[in-house]
Amino acid sequence: LHTTLRQLKVTAAYARPRLMEVETPAQQRAQQPCKDGDAGQLGQSAVTRPLRNPLLIVNFILMVIGTAGGPLCLRAYFLYGGARKWFSSFVQTAGFPLLLVPLYFSFRRRRRCDSVDNGNASSTKPSTSTRFFLMSPRLLASSAAIGVLMGLDDLLYAYGLAYLPVSTSSILISTQLAFTAGFALLLVRQRFTAFSVNALVLLSVGAAMLGMNAGGDRPAGVSRAQYGAGFAMTLGAAALFGLMLPAMELSQARHAARAGAAAVDYPLVIEMQLVIGLGATAFSAVGMLVNNDFHAIPREAREFGLGQSGYYLLLGGSVVVYQFFFLGTIGAIYFGSALLAGVIMTVLIPITEVLAVMLFHEPFNGAKGIALALALWGFISYFYGEVQTSKAQRHQSDKAPDAAHLDP
Repeated sequence: LHTTLRQLKVTAAYARPRLMEVETPAQQRAQQPCKDGDAGQLGQSAVTRPLRNPLLIVNFILMVIGTAGGPLCLRAYFLYGGARKWFSSFVQTAGFPLLLVPLYFSFRRRRRCDSVDNGNASSTKPSTSTRFFLMSPRLLASSAAIGVLMGLDDLLYAYGLAYLPVSTSSILISTQLAFTAGFALLLVRQRFTAFSVNALVLLSVGAAMLGMNAGGDRPAGVSRAQYGAGFAMTLGAAALFGLMLPAMELSQARHAARAGAAAVDYPLVIEMQLVIGLGATAFSAVGMLVNNDFHAIPREAREFGLGQSGYYLLLGGSVVVYQFFFLGTIGAIYFGSALLAGVIMTVLIPITEVLAVMLFHEPFNGAKGIALALALWGFISYFYGEVQTSKAQRHQSDKAPDAAHLDP
C-alpha cells in the first residue's frame, strides 16, 4: 500500500505542471471571463513570450510615433519663433487627461464583471463597490515622485532642443541606453545575454560615431555658450531618463511583490502613466507661473512663423504625440523591461535623423548612414536574443520533473 501511494504521488506531481502548461489563455478567459490578468499580467506569458503579445506591438507603434514625431514638433516650435522653455516642457506631458478615456472603459468593464462575480449575472445594475483607481498609496507616491523627475527631464530636454539641431539632440539622447543599462543592473538586476550586450555595443558605437561628427552644426543665432549649455542639458536629460525607466520597472515589481502578480495589469500601467504625467505637468505649470508664460502665450501665437492657427495645431499635435511616446514607453517596460524600452528608443533615432533631414534640411553624411546600419544590426541582435531566450525558457518548462528528486 505504501508503494502504491508513493507511485500515485509521483504521477500526480508529474501531471499537475503538464495540465497547467496545456491550458491556453483563451481557455483561461473562458473560465474567468471577467478577469483582467490575461491582458498582460506579470505571469509566464508576459515574461517568456513578450514578443507575441499584441499589446506590446501596440505600445511599440506608439513609441515609434512618439519618438519620431515628438522631437520634430518641439524643434519646429523653436524654429518658427517659440521661445518658452517651461511651456515646451509643459506640452510634453499635458496630454495625460487623454488616458482617462481608456481608464473609464476599463472601469465600466470591471463593474460589469464584479456584478457577475457577485452572483448578479441576471441583474442589469452594475456593482457599486468597484474602485475606479487600482493604485495602492505606495505606488501612487512613487509614481508621483517619478512624475516630478519627468518634469525636470522634460525641462532639460526642452532647453537642449532649443539650441541644438534635432540630429545632434537625438545623438545625445541615444546615450540614455547606456544609462538605462547601468541603472537597470543596479535597481532591477537586469540579466544580460551575449545578444543584448552585442546590441548595446553596436548602438553605443553608432551613437559615438554620430557624436564625433556632430561638431560645426551650431544653428544660426545660437551662441557658443548656448550651444554648450544645450549640449550639457541634453546629456543630463538622457541620464535622468535612463534612471526613470528602471525606476518605473522597479515600482511595478514591488507592487507585484506586495499585492500579487495578478494585481499588476495593463489598466494599472495606464494609471501609473496618468499620475506620472500629472506630476510632470504640475512641475512645469509651477515654472510657467513663475516665468509668466501663461500671459505670453497669446502674444507668441500671434507672432509665430506658421500663423496663430498653426501655432495651436502644432502644440496640440505635440501634446498627443508625446503622450503616445510616454504611454508606449511604460507599456514596453511592463510587457518587456526597461532595457527593452531603451533599445527601442535608440533604434528609432535614425528614423528621427532621416525625418530631420527631410523636414529641416539638416545634413546627412556617411557617418550617419553607418550609424543607421549599426542601429538596425543592434536592434536585430537584441530581438534575436529575446527569441532564443524565450525558446529556451519554454523548452525548460516542457521538461517533466525527475521522479528521483520528488519529496516522498
